[in-house]
Amino acid sequence: MSELVAVSGTTEVMKSSGSDAILQLVTFTLGNEEYAVDILKVQEINRMKEITRVPNSPPYVEGVINLRGKVIPVVNLRKKFGLAEKENDEQSRIMIMDIQGITMGLVVDSVSEVLRVPSNIVEPTPPMASDISTEFIKGIAKLEDRLIILLDMDRLLGKAEETMMLEAVKAIE
Repeated sequence: MSELVAVSGTTEVMKSSGSDAILQLVTFTLGNEEYAVDILKVQEINRMKEITRVPNSPPYVEGVINLRGKVIPVVNLRKKFGLAEKENDEQSRIMIMDIQGITMGLVVDSVSEVLRVPSNIVEPTPPMASDISTEFIKGIAKLEDRLIILLDMDRLLGKAEETMMLEAVKAIE
């Protein structure tokens, strides 16, 4: 049985029978790749709902949704990461998360599972020669049969994007 030891940043750190910290993650897919975020960042996971477009928003911003009376901006992670577009289907989900104090939705292809992994299986992000920014990737978790890309959600939006999201929500409220 695990026991709660401390809270490190926003990641819950637990001690198992060994001395390795355990990361609790929510995994999701975009295309053929599997990603994970800190479980403490995820507020809820919803099926797709109608998204209202916001004029003059960046291409990766799908728009806003009404979630129990609160206007929430929604970002399409496929577009944000420069991946090929895909029609939403019955597996598509909106993950409601707290990113830098902003409650927002992230459209993902599917949500897979809640996973506990030892922190010692996470490797730093290898240097990449590509146009896709890796600044919001924390590392890569190496499991026996798969690799999972760990995202740092607080780095997903730059300051200009964060300001734009707040202004878009205020304009609609």
